[in-house]
Amino acid sequence: MPDRTEFAVTEAVSAEERPTRNAERTRAAVLAAATEAMSERGTGVSLDHIAKSAGVSKSGLLHHFPNREALLVALVDDAQQQLRENVMNHLDLSENSPGKLLRAYVRAMTSGSEATVQYFTAAPTWAGVYQIPRVAEIAAADTQWWNEHLAADGLDPARIMIIRRAAEGLAAAAAYGDETPEAVAQARDILLHLANGGELGA
Repeated sequence: MPDRTEFAVTEAVSAEERPTRNAERTRAAVLAAATEAMSERGTGVSLDHIAKSAGVSKSGLLHHFPNREALLVALVDDAQQQLRENVMNHLDLSENSPGKLLRAYVRAMTSGSEATVQYFTAAPTWAGVYQIPRVAEIAAADTQWWNEHLAADGLDPARIMIIRRAAEGLAAAAAYGDETPEAVAQARDILLHLANGGELGA
């Protein structure tokens, strides 16, 4: 028969975890609502509007993000983290040739995933955000992370740069509906071929 002490400990742990989970859900809801609101209305959208869209009070929003700048910093950081996770989800660990991470990057950029679409459609509405010092620091750190990890993948730096930027341009075009799914798929195959050490026309 289970000891009453075990029940008490379990209940105490659950009681401690609940506020944490609730706080994480609230924070995620605010970030999702802010991303959508800023995509539609720009960074000048009111915090009241974001709070209502997230289903929380303004004081609840301010509990997690004390001011607009803190929210913007969190938005940029969250977008970059989601994009990074998306790329890692497309990493094929069975591949044993140089360019493994770059190929995952290409697959993620051309996947049409929500994280990719939001990243590229929200960015233009965030004009001026990268003038915030903390945002600039986060962006610089993210750029350095990608540069270092892609460089360690074993391909020529010029090849990495061309394929990476082409994949990003393709992702943006797809997000705005400027390219058909068929065209995206064809371009993806070409970029994957190049990221596997192949040459154009081969």
